[in-house]
Parts: sequence; C-alpha cells; structure tokens
Amino acid sequence: MPTRVAVVGATGRLGTQVCQVVEAMPEMELVARLDSHSDLHDMLGADIAVDVTLPGVSAQVVDFAIAQGIKVLVGTSGWSSDRLTTLTKTVAEHPGASVFIVPNFSLGATLQMMISKTVAEHFESIEIVEAHHAGKADSPSGTAVRTAEEIAAVRRDRGGVIAPHSNQSARGEQVQGIPVHSLRLNGVLAQQDVKFGGVGETLTITHDTHSRDAYQAGIVKALRFMEHHVGLAVGLEHALAAADS
Repeated sequence: MPTRVAVVGATGRLGTQVCQVVEAMPEMELVARLDSHSDLHDMLGADIAVDVTLPGVSAQVVDFAIAQGIKVLVGTSGWSSDRLTTLTKTVAEHPGASVFIVPNFSLGATLQMMISKTVAEHFESIEIVEAHHAGKADSPSGTAVRTAEEIAAVRRDRGGVIAPHSNQSARGEQVQGIPVHSLRLNGVLAQQDVKFGGVGETLTITHDTHSRDAYQAGIVKALRFMEHHVGLAVGLEHALAAADS
C-alpha cells in the first residue's frame, strides 16, 4: 500500500515541485493539494504532510499535523533555534510524533553546511552572504540561518566569532554572532557564500543553485526518510546518513 502524502502550499514554486516528485514515486500517493484557501482538515487521511507554506503559517500547519498524528516534513523557512526549542517540547508531548525540518532540499547546500562546520573549527572570522530571487518572502534565508546556527555551535567552545562593528546596519543581520548579508535580485535562484578569514588567507565555500531540479533528489530522500522517522530531526543530512546506512 503506498504512503499517502498531502502537500500544504501545493501551488507555490516548491510545492508544485514536491507534488511532481511525489507523483513520480511508485511508493507514494498524492492524496491532497492544499493552498492558502484550504482547510487544514483537508490533509486528514494522509500519512505524511509536506509543509511548504510561509514562515508565518508553517507553525500552525505543523501543530495541526502533530495533533492529528500525521508525520510532517517541513520545507518552509523560518525555523530558527528559538522556534525549534518550542517545537521540541511539542514533539515530546506527543509520543510517536514525527517532524523533519529541511532548511534546503539541495544536496550541495546540505554538504556546504556540513563542510562549513568542519572549517569553522579553525577560523574565527566568519560571514555569510546569501542571494535569492526577488520574490523570496523572507530574509535571511532559512539555509543561511541554519548555517550560522551550526557554525556558532562549533565556535561556542572555541572563542566565538570575530564580527567587528556589528552595531552598523551595513554589517548584516547578526545570527548568533555571525553577520549574514541577504541579497534579493532578479535573475538569481539561490546562492550562498560562507566566508572564512584567517591570518594571511581567506577561504570561501560557495554553493549555487541554477535550477529547481537541484531539489528533486533531496525531496525524494526526505520523503523516504519520513517513512521510518520518529521524533524531531533538522537538516537533510539525517536523510543522507539514513540512505547510506
């Protein structure tokens, strides 16, 4: 029997792609497409709900799915560490709940975050520059926020991050002490540079997304991970590790 999937935010760019991926997977069945006018009860009967809505809506979708015993895969931005703390408590209050937060479905973007954590062990001067299409509703991007949080966790026991003149608005938004600069431009899909400065050298880890096709493999891996996942997990790397095990 195929796994039944409901997509919330199905009419958006990412939502449309998620629907296409689900329909192409023989082990999955797309049973509901919800848009901004849909009642969340329309997802009832699904095994997995995929939330690809907006930051201001996502928490409501996730809370409803958890309460109804539906697993939820979240591709919406805005899940900062503070919001994740609250979500952790909610998941703990619902035994068997399954929530998977994926800041970015791109394999390359996920690997960039993983590599950046290793580099951060050796550099204390770090900044992030991210660029997205002009229609992106939030800034910084969820990917940039998650990257900064992961790096900050590495640097916490290593003296933190050097970010001079952080009181100046042109220095970017501080995400746990790391300056993040956001660009919103026509002609761009998604790009992120993580810049490290050391004594006499710099190192930049760059990831460019040229097509939304880059998200397809990650969506597939995330959906398959959800079939057996229980609890709360954040980051596509969990699905990558499960696929390799």
